[in-house]
Amino acid sequence: MTTFSLLPAPASRQMRTWLCVGTILATGLLSMQLSGTAYAAEDETASLEALEHQMAQIQEQQKALQKALMGMQKQIAAHRAALTHGGGSSATQSAVSGSSHHTLTTARNTTTGSGTGHKGWSPETGSEDVGIESAGTTATAMNTPHTTGRHVTGPDAQPVFSGQDDHPDVEAVIGHRAEDMISRIAENSVGPHARETAGGQAAGALGDHGVFHMGPVTLILGGFLDAAAVVENRHIASGTFNYWQAMPYPNESRYHTNNFEGSARYSRISLMARGNVDTHSTISGFFEMDFGAGAATTDAYESNSYAFRMRQAYLAYDNSDLNFHFLAGQAWSMLTPGRIGIIPRQESLPETVESSMLAGQTWARQLQFRFVKDFLQHRLWLGLSIENSATLYDTTGFTSSDGTVTLPNGKTATVSSNGTGLTNDAPFSNEIAPDVIGKVAWDPHWGHYEAVGILHFPHDRVASLGQGHNNTAIAGGGGGSMVLPVLPHKVEVRLAGLAGVGIGRYGSVLLPDATLKADGDVAPIPSIQATGGVIAHPTPRVDVYGFFGYQEAGRRYSNYGGGAYGYGNPNYSNLGCETELSTLGCTTNTRSVMEATVGAWYRFFKGHYGTVEAGAQLAYSRRDAWKGQGGGPDTSMSQIFLDFRYLPFQ
Repeated sequence: MTTFSLLPAPASRQMRTWLCVGTILATGLLSMQLSGTAYAAEDETASLEALEHQMAQIQEQQKALQKALMGMQKQIAAHRAALTHGGGSSATQSAVSGSSHHTLTTARNTTTGSGTGHKGWSPETGSEDVGIESAGTTATAMNTPHTTGRHVTGPDAQPVFSGQDDHPDVEAVIGHRAEDMISRIAENSVGPHARETAGGQAAGALGDHGVFHMGPVTLILGGFLDAAAVVENRHIASGTFNYWQAMPYPNESRYHTNNFEGSARYSRISLMARGNVDTHSTISGFFEMDFGAGAATTDAYESNSYAFRMRQAYLAYDNSDLNFHFLAGQAWSMLTPGRIGIIPRQESLPETVESSMLAGQTWARQLQFRFVKDFLQHRLWLGLSIENSATLYDTTGFTSSDGTVTLPNGKTATVSSNGTGLTNDAPFSNEIAPDVIGKVAWDPHWGHYEAVGILHFPHDRVASLGQGHNNTAIAGGGGGSMVLPVLPHKVEVRLAGLAGVGIGRYGSVLLPDATLKADGDVAPIPSIQATGGVIAHPTPRVDVYGFFGYQEAGRRYSNYGGGAYGYGNPNYSNLGCETELSTLGCTTNTRSVMEATVGAWYRFFKGHYGTVEAGAQLAYSRRDAWKGQGGGPDTSMSQIFLDFRYLPFQ
């Protein structure tokens, strides 16, 4: 019988060559593991390091093999499509389908090594927990090439190459996480967050534990149990969540006393539900909660009963045919720096133990409607986000109560109202429009780069008896970030910054967005914030980091009839700032806050039961005030953070 090949001769030779290489690699992996096991009897620690190094090298070779196999799949798909449109025979199409099936099955077996679907260390993500679907699920997809079904596509899976939409021929290897797929395609040498649960990152479950299938929907558990404490040389009753504007000056007694506080309140749980709408689109929902809220019944002396709170809750739709992505719900603001494209759960956040992360860090978690399109094989990303607005006002110098401000001309300005009904009794600012945020992200072969801009519209109403008018200001700013993989998956440098007017609340220090002029008009306050850091992963079990952050607010003030108003007014009195319990006055509008910190995480247990890790961090912060009468005081604080964390699903 004569056998016909639809592939060009070089492609056929290339396929045979790579299949041979795959077989050799699989055999080599088995022999290396056996030799490593024998060596472990002599020196267990040294053999583990040798195995990890060998596995890393083999995985790099497997990566090249997978790329070649995907190229072959594309060639097969192209030939099949040409034959289909050109009236090729069914026998010929079956031959192509068989070739595709054989190629991808080989890729699966080469990747997993044993076909068991167990996870291993991946040089692409720097994670020991990257996994694929179980062998049973994948094998079923491979062995039923002509059965109509729904493909896992979009950012949650490898691309599907099929000649006919209603009769898919090839099912790709399925990754558990969308960000795993994007990192393999983009190849920016950054990849997903290598330690995604360090600090504020918890991105969901990895590997084959914490993943449940309920019909067409997959449920993925994530989160951790956290026990953290801080020792500091100033008393700030905020625990491991720094509120830098509460950092005391010498006129307060808490400036002169040390403080210890510990809690498990930042333990976290997350749940993702994901299903396939059709061949090219995926829908997912994500919940993330912790106990960070302080309810009215919280008792710090006995029960320590902190309230369950929503961190994130959103739905996401991803379409791999249109390269379109939509998100609706509460998530990290699109202003937050990222690591790969414009993808949720891949924010570039510092790995610090402190829950407030870092002074100068740009972030918010709020309602948004996000629209993203990617181009050039997932390298260029454009995003537009409509997000909830909330103006943070400073009313120093004015008499204010419950959101109303008495102006020196006798009129009243209303900037906020206290919540009612199911909303807590706290100020909610008057807003006339949402914040509008735009972002462009670029993922070349080396590094991740972003540029971002925001428009904000602070709004108030000024009234006297029987008449009044509204005031709206246009505020906003711009900035950017980058992640530089100096040594890919070993050492990286992160830089980020944002500058503008009326956007201070988007920094961790929570400097004000705006103040009021003497006539009640809105006066947006200029601000700038920046962070930089170096993160190293010397071994798969250890992370070491160092960060520096800075945030500053400018002056916006006015004087009327001998009175001083606004933010940073030089006529304010600071005469009593240096004397404990002084009554001479200490206005202390914050000019700037900086923080320098170093720390490390060590994972001393890691396996199918999850990960147990410990972290330690040393931080130094400094707060400077705008100068007034008596000068401009400053204060500082030193802190030691300690943390033990159990991540059962990672």
